[in-house]
Amino acid sequence: MKIVLCVLAAALVCATAQGRSIRASDDPVRDEPSLTEEERRHWAFRPLAFPVEPVRADRLREAVAELDALVARSLAKAGLARSPAADATTLIRRLHFDLTGLPPLPDEVEAFRQDFARQPEAAYEARVDRLLASPAYGEHWAQNWLDLARFAETDGFEHDKERPRAWQFRDWVIRALNEDRPFDDFVRQQIAGDLLVQGEAVATGFLFAGPDMPDLNNQEERRHVVLNDITGTFGTAFLGLTVGCAQCHDHAYDPLSQADFYRLRAFFDNTVLPSRDKPLGPQVRIFTEGVPASTVFVRGEFRRPGPGVSPGFPRIAGGTDLASPDRAALAHWLTRPGNALFLRTAANRLWQQHFSLPLAPVPADLGHQSPPPAQPEILDWLAAELPRQGWSLKRLHKLLVLSQTWRQATPAPGLEAEAVARFAAHPRRRLTGEMLRDSLLHLTGRLNSKAGGPGVRLPLPAEIRGTLLKNHAGAEADEVEQRRRSIYVFARRNARQPIFDLFDRPDALLSCARRETSTTAPQALLLLNAGFAQESAAALADLALAAGEGHPRASATHALRRCLAREPLPEEVEEAVAFLSADPAASLREAFADYCLALINTNEFVHVD
Repeated sequence: MKIVLCVLAAALVCATAQGRSIRASDDPVRDEPSLTEEERRHWAFRPLAFPVEPVRADRLREAVAELDALVARSLAKAGLARSPAADATTLIRRLHFDLTGLPPLPDEVEAFRQDFARQPEAAYEARVDRLLASPAYGEHWAQNWLDLARFAETDGFEHDKERPRAWQFRDWVIRALNEDRPFDDFVRQQIAGDLLVQGEAVATGFLFAGPDMPDLNNQEERRHVVLNDITGTFGTAFLGLTVGCAQCHDHAYDPLSQADFYRLRAFFDNTVLPSRDKPLGPQVRIFTEGVPASTVFVRGEFRRPGPGVSPGFPRIAGGTDLASPDRAALAHWLTRPGNALFLRTAANRLWQQHFSLPLAPVPADLGHQSPPPAQPEILDWLAAELPRQGWSLKRLHKLLVLSQTWRQATPAPGLEAEAVARFAAHPRRRLTGEMLRDSLLHLTGRLNSKAGGPGVRLPLPAEIRGTLLKNHAGAEADEVEQRRRSIYVFARRNARQPIFDLFDRPDALLSCARRETSTTAPQALLLLNAGFAQESAAALADLALAAGEGHPRASATHALRRCLAREPLPEEVEEAVAFLSADPAASLREAFADYCLALINTNEFVHVD
């Protein structure tokens, strides 16, 4: 009953907060508080400060210049200046990781350096275009969206039953991103793909991606919990508001009433879960008909259905009359170009994914309780730019990475916090668990580029297998299949791969708008001792020794280039040669495998400048 406990805990937090007066009425519709002018004046609810103009195909250069000018004005007000531009080798490694989640190989680095020396802007833009056109782009960026969608391939809870077709939604997200589906349609399909003209029902896997308890004895309770989860996730993912806090009482801080919550939920009340043996999409009704389709539940209790409600948009987000009371109407309302809250939420998250820090500090909550953005002008500009660029995410990616703001060097030690927070330097980022695993496969030539299909089950350590049901611990026998990208690894809610778990992958019980970034001793222990890390070090040693024809100096140079995507310093090569000859009892291959293991444990390998 973890999801029920999460709901109750969230309600307790809201109920004990000091903010707006909390109403937990027996008739939340009749007692619904009116919106005040002060509530409407909150920064997130105001119209954008920039007009959403018609799309112009030639706007990219102009937009890059506008962004850099906005950032420069912000820096000048703070008495700061932009950092120098990063060098070519830093830029190519940063760019590859940012757009594809994979590092560049030595030949790519050298070719880029030569092209950049001759024609820097042309070389840089050509590389951006090439990476955005790569299938690896969608495979990397899809993980950000799957975090938001609380995606997994099992139900969670005690039985953690598998969802044989959940992978179809994951593949749809990857395909849509690679095809550069306009973001407004990308979102509409996930809300109402089964109802739209030329819609794709598989996209509605977003609605059903959360945890579930299909064996719950009381199916009315299950219905209540699932629909509340869908409604709360809709609010977090698309409106940047903690809508779920209003399921038991009026929101403690934000102008969201309990009636607002259930009017929003009413759009989903006729939504039914897909059968496990059929393609994704709301097709088969599995809920009982114990309560009216659309009702407020008094104090959030599923046994206390209250007054009926009709579907309606949250009033503070610009509620308007409905042309039709279905999810298609909700999808079109949400993605209209004038929906400032939706656009700010999307723009804030996009900036966060490129710069590590969001413009508004709490991307899942733009409400009254969260600090306002330090640079609201930049957030509003980017929010308006999304429809101005034809809702193209790839154009927005290109705009951001072409900017001088993104191309800055990382800050000097000791100045990082202030410089990064004010965008006077580029942040240094730690790789995610998925990026670490994929990098080690890619750099050692073992990455299987096969795309799509059911999730691949990887072996789990014995201490984790012992906690699972007997039929949950199996693994793919084919080692080549095991070497596919991490996005295709079977996502079990009750057991994550250690490299994902230790490097802060969310548990998929709730929507995750921003991953934590921790630094712990077990991370280092895993990269030193795990079988996968040692196998990768041995494979890297074999590649380097072959490339250097067995000569320690040449082999060490190749390993350093391959791991760090730059030319090694002379002293680094000398240190490597000294290390390789330190133990006369060890073979060169053994010593080189140990050296490669040390390389993949360096800060420079695990972080991106």
